[in-house]
Amino acid sequence: MFSPPLALASLSGEADADWARTGSEYAGAAFLGGIALDEDSRAAARDLVARDRNEFLPDDPVAFIDRQLAALEDVPVQPAFNVRSATPDPIPDAAQVCRDRAAFLEINAHCRQDELCAVGCGETLLRDADRLRAYVERAAETGATVGVKVRAEVPGADLPTLSRELEAAGASFVHIDAMDTESVVRDVVDATELFVIANNGVRNGATVREYVDYGADAVSVGRPSDNPVVLERVRDAVERQFGLEKTPS
Repeated sequence: MFSPPLALASLSGEADADWARTGSEYAGAAFLGGIALDEDSRAAARDLVARDRNEFLPDDPVAFIDRQLAALEDVPVQPAFNVRSATPDPIPDAAQVCRDRAAFLEINAHCRQDELCAVGCGETLLRDADRLRAYVERAAETGATVGVKVRAEVPGADLPTLSRELEAAGASFVHIDAMDTESVVRDVVDATELFVIANNGVRNGATVREYVDYGADAVSVGRPSDNPVVLERVRDAVERQFGLEKTPS
């Protein structure tokens, strides 16, 4: 799906085209965003900004996605955009832009901030499989490559079962924040044919090896994604674990 199988994970208010360009020396993919699409999610994002969190709040979120992806046309990285919405209605418009820009669309079922959960965004979707499946179906109908960012350890959420349903709805990948339950990666790998990206604590060879041993197809780096020392270390570990090291001539 991308090579090297190392992704830069979205960081709200920080993961833009410049960030992706800088990290492209190390990673095969970059997940921009997250970006709030509808009025309820945008209101929640404004509340987050009011308590000193970084958020992208452009006047036109879909146009923002298009501009950011256009800025990466000459960058050797697979772009993706992480999106939030309290309803599925804006999802197809964002998906169409991603399709036209050869980018992945990632539906955010991950964020746990109270403001976002109160309007039905983020991890609340993990407990509402029917609604999340509708998001995926409507995005996939556009022809975009669609995936979901999920979180382990959410009460009432069964990630392997949910992942099977998302695959049936048209998802191509799942991006798992494993929290402290790294073995959930193996459970999802065993349950589906989805491309599985493992996230949380990826900093060195040991963490990369653990996720690869659980069957992950790729790993992602979150908060240190702007740290070249960490990225170089993780990239080297990914190349070793996936057998991508160059053979001396």
